[in-house]
Amino acid sequence: MTAFFNSTVGLPYGWAWFLATIVGILAIALPLMLSVAMIIYADRKIWAAMALRRGPNVVGPFGLLQSFADGLKVFLQETIVPSAANRGLFLMAPIITFTVALIVWAVVPFQPSVVLADINVGLLYVLAASSLGVYGIILAGWSSNSKYPFFSAIRAAAQMVSYEVAIGFVLISVVMWAGSFNLTTIVEAQRGLYGFINGFGFNPLLFPMSVVFLISSLAETQRAPFDLTEAESELVAGYQTEYSSMAFALYWLGEYANVLLMCTLNATLFWGGYLPPFDWAPLYMVPGIIWLFAKILFFFFVFSWIKATVPRYRYDQLMRLGWKVFLPLSLFWVFLVSGVLMFMRVGV
Repeated sequence: MTAFFNSTVGLPYGWAWFLATIVGILAIALPLMLSVAMIIYADRKIWAAMALRRGPNVVGPFGLLQSFADGLKVFLQETIVPSAANRGLFLMAPIITFTVALIVWAVVPFQPSVVLADINVGLLYVLAASSLGVYGIILAGWSSNSKYPFFSAIRAAAQMVSYEVAIGFVLISVVMWAGSFNLTTIVEAQRGLYGFINGFGFNPLLFPMSVVFLISSLAETQRAPFDLTEAESELVAGYQTEYSSMAFALYWLGEYANVLLMCTLNATLFWGGYLPPFDWAPLYMVPGIIWLFAKILFFFFVFSWIKATVPRYRYDQLMRLGWKVFLPLSLFWVFLVSGVLMFMRVGV
């Protein structure tokens, strides 16, 4: 893209790079916004099907425009700021949450050489950027100057930090096996396992970590059965209780953008990303982005399936799973994987 603006259009290199970057950002952000609207619809249809209901079916053909109607309704509502709230932080908190949910997509490879920023520390960037979401939640609870949203924000922050620790150790196992923090390199390292299959998830040594990562993804995005931050019977409606209009909608959109991101990371880190499931030449005729989207949709279905069928955890059960089960297990797995790699690559 930079070469096109530089040679064909005749722009200086600096402006060519700037325009190419803007086009790349829009090419990711705009379809992502449309995808978020459509997966909210898909989420509701999946829950309805599992509860033997119809779900959205009035606005537009098959109810496809329901999410847009909801967005318009929220947009036209009044933004109410509590009189005792810290106005600046109160309005900044949802913007932080929504922005952080978007910036992580900069390093996601959609197919070979199709990535906005193919940096060598892509996985570290994902961890650093996604952990910033805690600030949006803490600021929302504190700036509201209301006790129940504050309690919920503290609980949400503790939950996110707890499972980020386990996720970090899971990713160390993947990084050691692939030998790189670059996401494209990690995907390519999954090619041709056993000579015919693509994906670390088919490796018996890394499969348990893929399960831990999937469950931790649910907790990290506060999805059921770990949606304690929205437990209406305990903390009204969570840290966003005092929000209305587009400020509330930004939290809603940010949550679903994070869910899509976690589905993408599950597909990219353990199940071959843009690679087809089998290392068979005819399958490579399908563009890599199609395989990636198919895997994302599969994991999103799993997320919705779990939300529709699994009851909510108690908070003590949530913290016990994170600190007493996943943390020791993932830490032990780091030693196990490193030991196996030393034996395989170095010898004893």
